[in-house]
Amino acid sequence: MKRRSLLLAALCAARPAVAADKVVFATNWRAQAAHGGFYQALADGTYAQYGLDVQIRPGGPQVNNRPLLPAGRIDFLMTGNLLHSFDNVKNGVPTVVVAAMFQKDPQALFAHPGQGIKGFDDLKKAPVAWIAKDAQFTWWAWLKSEHGFRDEQLRPYAYNLGPFLANKQSIQQGYAVEEPISIEKQGGFRPLTFLLADHGFSTYSTLIEARAETVARKPDLVQRFVDASIVGWVTYLYGDRHQGDALILRDNPEMSAETIARSVALMRDLGIVDSGDAQTLGIGAMRPERIRDFHDKMVKAGLYRPAEVDLDKVATTHFVNRGTGVALARQLKGR
Repeated sequence: MKRRSLLLAALCAARPAVAADKVVFATNWRAQAAHGGFYQALADGTYAQYGLDVQIRPGGPQVNNRPLLPAGRIDFLMTGNLLHSFDNVKNGVPTVVVAAMFQKDPQALFAHPGQGIKGFDDLKKAPVAWIAKDAQFTWWAWLKSEHGFRDEQLRPYAYNLGPFLANKQSIQQGYAVEEPISIEKQGGFRPLTFLLADHGFSTYSTLIEARAETVARKPDLVQRFVDASIVGWVTYLYGDRHQGDALILRDNPEMSAETIARSVALMRDLGIVDSGDAQTLGIGAMRPERIRDFHDKMVKAGLYRPAEVDLDKVATTHFVNRGTGVALARQLKGR
């Protein structure tokens, strides 16, 4: 902990002292391990060290924080993946992605072991696929165009594991850092997990969005929030995360410490946060060519028309790709 504090102090030392800026950051769901880096930065004082007074506003089934960003009622928003950002640009919503905290989207398909599923291509042979309605009109279209999945497989997924557990030949959608834990608890077995990101679904995930006006007029504020969030994620993954976990449990009493621990292990094992470019450019890294690659796949899948989305307005790499947190991650991993 002392070593981490010294390194964090060094990261902040070159910055002049500033009055704390109040920031409201909203997430897209209830507090969980997948939000851990943000809670860690708040709990251990990292945001404060970067001159920020941050309030985290969780989302949930009855809470839609997305409209609050363009309305100016929040300063930053955590969104799921680039499809939301493409939609914003398409619809003229003045927001921009400033960091991508997950290099891999956690979206996955799950199958029962011992049912002849050996690889990803075998999933399209499953007679039943439990897929939620919103997914049927987004990444399922990509699965059909890219991998040959069929609408005949579809059954509506209502976020209830019962139908999947009862039908051993079926497959189901879910988050790779969450559903495997629930399936094992309820079904008594570890499911086969197939991460869409490992099979061409190249979107970034857990994006930080800001208003275009904020990016233009307050770049220092944006930079400090991005940098502090990156440090928070490094500490959460590799350091002492007990303070961040405590805040998660406070904001989401239905969460358990065991589930958090297992989710963090899955994030590390699957390379959700710290893989690829993030290992050299820092967590939050983005490349314009990868954003274009994902966009082109979605055009091929029929989700967008060519040139319908101005990719220059989707994201800016000005605040990332600076190596922030890389030395700290190596230090913590080498303890």
